Amino acid sequence: MAGQRQTKPKFGIATLLLLLVLAVYYNYGVKNEPKAKPPTERKATKAKRAKKAKEPSELRYLTTFTGKVTGIKDGDTFEVLYDNQPERVRLAEIDCPEKSQAFGKNARQYASDLCFGKIVTVTSTGKRDRYNRIVGTVVTQNGTNVNEALLKAGLAWHYKQYSKNAGLTVFEEEARQSHLGLWADKNPVAPWEWRKQKRNKSRKKF
Repeated sequence: MAGQRQTKPKFGIATLLLLLVLAVYYNYGVKNEPKAKPPTERKATKAKRAKKAKEPSELRYLTTFTGKVTGIKDGDTFEVLYDNQPERVRLAEIDCPEKSQAFGKNARQYASDLCFGKIVTVTSTGKRDRYNRIVGTVVTQNGTNVNEALLKAGLAWHYKQYSKNAGLTVFEEEARQSHLGLWADKNPVAPWEWRKQKRNKSRKKF
């Protein structure tokens, strides 16, 4: 009828197109996006990539070799570059305080001052520990026996559970009598006892 007002559409064409685009994105975009991995799964994947331990078949049988010390993990664990390949070396017959123990950082620094970046000779029976580290004695080019030096400085214990070396017992006792390094403490805790206590505390949490 003439004079009757025409009803305008509730939504404009631009608005309808926008709603259509959003609907398509939701149905085919958001729903098909890969879900993020849970934090625990991401951490596990990251740790797996970061820690690629050598397979037993890849480990070299080494008794005596010479290389450059490229890393000091703690007082008794080094990384030695030999034949362009890194080898982790665990000092035989001694046990240094852990890094979070009293004198642990001192032992690491002392070992670093002795041989980091220097050429050393590692002597071993070819034995590796459960972490695939070569267990042996490290001697610098100037003839310093690092295993013995740490004991003499009072920065390591004679690991008598795995060693019957009477000479090392003497070095430890002399450092103890002189109150050197860790022996300055009234009641120093042996690293193996400290690790045991830490494991027991962890078990109690579960």
